[in-house]
Amino acid sequence: MARTKTSGSGRKDEKGVSGAQTLFRGLDVLDLVQDGPVPLNDLSEQLGLTRSTAHRLATALAERRFLSFKPREGYSLGPRILELGHCARQQVQLTRVARPFIEELAAKTNDIVHLGVLFADEVLYLDKIPGRRRILISSHVGERQPIASTGLGKALILDDSEERWRQLFRLNAYKPTSSLPVWLERMRAYVAGGYALDLEENEDRVRCVSAPVRDVEGLIVAAVSVSSAAQYMSDERMGELIPVVKETTYAISRELGWRPTPDEMPPAA
Repeated sequence: MARTKTSGSGRKDEKGVSGAQTLFRGLDVLDLVQDGPVPLNDLSEQLGLTRSTAHRLATALAERRFLSFKPREGYSLGPRILELGHCARQQVQLTRVARPFIEELAAKTNDIVHLGVLFADEVLYLDKIPGRRRILISSHVGERQPIASTGLGKALILDDSEERWRQLFRLNAYKPTSSLPVWLERMRAYVAGGYALDLEENEDRVRCVSAPVRDVEGLIVAAVSVSSAAQYMSDERMGELIPVVKETTYAISRELGWRPTPDEMPPAA
C-alpha cells in the first residue's frame, strides 16, 4: 500500500510547483510509488496537489524513465531507478574495496588521497583520505570537478578517443591552463604510461599523480590520486610517485577481478 503524504499547508497547490519544490515533490512521488502502482487521483490527494499538477509532475518523471505508467493501475518505479540503484551498489562496493588500499597509500606518502569516478561530464569524489602534511586542499566527498583539469579526470578518460578528449577540454575551457595541442600531447603520454598528472591545472599550487582502476573486463571504472601542495610535489617526486600510485590502483583492480598481463604490471615501487 502506498504511503500517505500531505503537503505542508494541507491545501491544493493550484499554481503548480517550481524550483526546489518541484524536486521535493518529485521525490515525494517516488516515495509514494515504492510499494507498488499508485493511480493519479491517489497521487494528487496524498501530495496535496491538483490533479493536473500531479499529472504534469508524474508525466515528467515518466519521460525521464523514473516512473512507469500502466493504464488502470497507475504509476510505479521506472527502469531509471534500477539503473541508478545498480550504479549506487557498484560505487558502495568500490569504496569498500578501495578504502584499505587508499588508506595505506595516504600513510605511505603522507599526502591526501582521492578516489573518484565519472559522473556525466565531471569527476565525482567518492572518498578522501587526509594526509599528514599541514596543508589545505579544498575537496570533499560528493564534490564534482572538471575532467580535463584534474588528475583523476584525466586518468578516467585514458581509454577514450581523442574526439572525446577534445570535447571534454572544451567543457573545461573556462580555466585554460594550456593550449589544446599541449594538453593532447600530454594525454598521449599519459596513455602510454598508464597514469595522469595535475600540474596545478585545477587548483593553484596543488599537484597530483593519478592512475586508473579497472574492473574484471578491463574497463576503467575509477581512479585514485595522490595530491599535495606544489612545494612537496617536485617533478622528481611526481615521477617517483607514479609507480606507487599505479601499484595501489592495480591492487584495487585485482580485487575487482582484473587480471593484468605481465607487460601491464607496474615496476616495483
